[in-house]
Amino acid sequence: MTPPLFNPVAIQSAEEPLIGSAEAAEELCGRLNATMDELLAAIDAETKLVRAGKLIEASDFQPNKSELAKVYVADIEQFKRNALALSRLAPASITALKERHEEFRSLLQINLAVLATAREVSQDIIRNVARQTSAGPAATTYGRSGTMAKEKIVGERGIAVDRNL
Repeated sequence: MTPPLFNPVAIQSAEEPLIGSAEAAEELCGRLNATMDELLAAIDAETKLVRAGKLIEASDFQPNKSELAKVYVADIEQFKRNALALSRLAPASITALKERHEEFRSLLQINLAVLATAREVSQDIIRNVARQTSAGPAATTYGRSGTMAKEKIVGERGIAVDRNL
């Protein structure tokens, strides 16, 4: 599964005039909703791939997700600057966006938990491999009778790497 290509909309500057019409308010709400749709789709697809253990495929979503997040943050900033006008000019859209934002937050929390779990698992694997490969043979010393102790040598095994993961 490849991530969808994202064509970022122009990120509005902080100096853009405040919204003064219902059409402009609805346009901003629609743009924020569309950005959330794309971001939710990318996050959901990434979460599914990470859960399936397809980490390399999941990492393909990162650039698209970053661009979408930038647009989302810019839209939220514009939204905050126009909060009073938006609540007056597009109250129904604002209510719908608030509900949608809760869905967005819960999916984002799930995604973060899955990513944190994957990170912990990968760190445990790396620690275990490092511990196993760094465990050298046991030191050979003389015993009480002055003879060499016959201990089993540990750590002289090779490691295998599956490059298909």
